[in-house]
Amino acid sequence: MPPADPLAEGRRILTICNACRYCEGYCAVFPAMESRQFNAPDLHYLANLCHNCAECYYACQYAPPHEFAVNVPQVLAQIRLDSYRHYARPRSLFSESGRLALAVLTLSLLVMFLVAGTNAGTFYQVIPHSAMVGMFGAAALLILGALVGGVMRQVSELPIRLSWSALKQGARSVLTLEYLSSGGVGCTYPDAHHSQARRWFHHCAFYGFGLCFASTTVAAWYHYVLARRAPYPYLSLPVLLGMLGGIGLLIGPVGLYLLKRRRDQAIVDARQDGLDITFLSLLFATSLTGLLLLLLRNSSLMGPLLVIHLSVVLALFMTLPYGKFVHGLHRGVALLRYAVERGVK
Repeated sequence: MPPADPLAEGRRILTICNACRYCEGYCAVFPAMESRQFNAPDLHYLANLCHNCAECYYACQYAPPHEFAVNVPQVLAQIRLDSYRHYARPRSLFSESGRLALAVLTLSLLVMFLVAGTNAGTFYQVIPHSAMVGMFGAAALLILGALVGGVMRQVSELPIRLSWSALKQGARSVLTLEYLSSGGVGCTYPDAHHSQARRWFHHCAFYGFGLCFASTTVAAWYHYVLARRAPYPYLSLPVLLGMLGGIGLLIGPVGLYLLKRRRDQAIVDARQDGLDITFLSLLFATSLTGLLLLLLRNSSLMGPLLVIHLSVVLALFMTLPYGKFVHGLHRGVALLRYAVERGVK
């Protein structure tokens, strides 16, 4: 059971850690906790620096069953969930379960079927281009407003000494997941192989998502600038980017889900299971339906597959500010802050 007040428990545990400092070289969390007051903004920052590798937990002399019961990865996971809700606007839409995603997916399917045509010659004969632009354009405005608002609230807590070097260091930490490893101080611990596998599967999901976004961007350039209409040839740039991204979004979510089932339950926050599985499921479904649509676009299944694919994509996008996707934004801001505080020149 999570503590009644994760922030109070985090304050207690990190005060012990700050006195001990045995884990100083393990990751960014322990150097960053120096001279903290451990108020809510500090704890949110430290929690989002933590990648839940759990190296500190297995090395800690005060971990359960010691009376101090120090469990840094689990408590910081609980505080991370608190931070996701804290920065979400409106907070009431943030959902730990999949209810919001299921509701949005159901509504998306209903809307898509209502606007879908009976002709199946091309994509735009099934779903008119104006309908696609209208639905996804409105969704984009709402999503960007919610995401940018949450990020700006975090950025406002950053020290003002931003520099190009700090930005580059923060970006490198995000793009390489340098703190999600078993390197630390060279110790071996029970979850070490999971950290390396999680790093690889995270890369598949992250860069797969990026390639799919690049595919959509290039396709928009083809449509609006080059006046080339979808569907595009298999060897065209948007299709190749989409295929590579789709493969990444198949491998990453499946791998992360399987690893999640095998993780030590002592170091995770069970309340986030719904949050994790919903996001992984939407990523996987987006990729699977997209690849099937690509393979079967000249068949009679193209129309239903297009409706289902666009519905899943719309559900994914509409839930981005209120699900696990935000962990990447929060962690990125935290890593940037850490680079600034280290005084990267």
